[in-house]
Amino acid sequence: MGTRPNMIVELGLLLVLACLWGASYTFIKIGVETIPPVTLIAVRTLIAGGLLVAVMAWRRLTLPRDPVIWRRFLFQACMNSALPFTLVAWAEQSTDAGLTAILNSTTPIFTFLLTAFVTRHEAVTAPKLFGVAAGMLGICLIIGVQALDGLGRELGAQLAIVAATVSYAGAAVYSRNFKGLSPLVPAAGSMLCGAMLLVPVSLAVERPWTLTPSGQSILALLCLSVFSTALAFTIYFRLVQTLGSVGTTAQAYLRVPVGVGISLIVLGETLSPTAWIGLACVLAAVIAMTMPARPTK
Repeated sequence: MGTRPNMIVELGLLLVLACLWGASYTFIKIGVETIPPVTLIAVRTLIAGGLLVAVMAWRRLTLPRDPVIWRRFLFQACMNSALPFTLVAWAEQSTDAGLTAILNSTTPIFTFLLTAFVTRHEAVTAPKLFGVAAGMLGICLIIGVQALDGLGRELGAQLAIVAATVSYAGAAVYSRNFKGLSPLVPAAGSMLCGAMLLVPVSLAVERPWTLTPSGQSILALLCLSVFSTALAFTIYFRLVQTLGSVGTTAQAYLRVPVGVGISLIVLGETLSPTAWIGLACVLAAVIAMTMPARPTK
């Protein structure tokens, strides 16, 4: 009984994270209209890292000085921000945000496979296996098979999104190395490392001082940095500690229903009966993949 309120809070945070990252595809799509991908992501990580450091200072937290931890931050930055962020931003120059969300929703599958066959640090349970299958079924029902018609066109961009998805999965598994740290610490450290990697590339390749970005792109970049990065990664590192790697990546399945909800409210679109069934499948998948295992006696 005592764990239920905590679980409700964690599931609520999972939904918030899905909203923040679900919106990121739209922010990126608007951003890359007038800001090239490496520069977009370099500024994204720089703003997010700076904001997180400011919040840490306000909370009287300090970044660690141990070089071993900073090497972990650097690896985490490569796997969870610098590489996948840039791949997705590059791909969205020619790929629809909806198809990007579909391909990215496979993160829990790769995380499940990594935990099942490589690290084996989490139990491979029947509910998690069910969650993987139900989540993918739900995505197909919500979007509709016709949404996959674009699969195969612009193959390079789509493979880049899949590579980003695998990278996210590896990062989710690796995140367990930050157990015991405040979620703000690995979030800030990895963002700063990501900026350190990307800013020199942006300066050398894309010459950002020559750009004339639109107001819409700048606003999208700010929203992407503050909400979909700084706030989202603070929640992410907390959930990795409470729900585990597979459970946390289950939010990938919620990104599509979030997008559907926005289209219903803002754009006045309608859902087919199969889409409502798909939404139920997605919710069942998230519950199954985040359900704590019963202790064995």
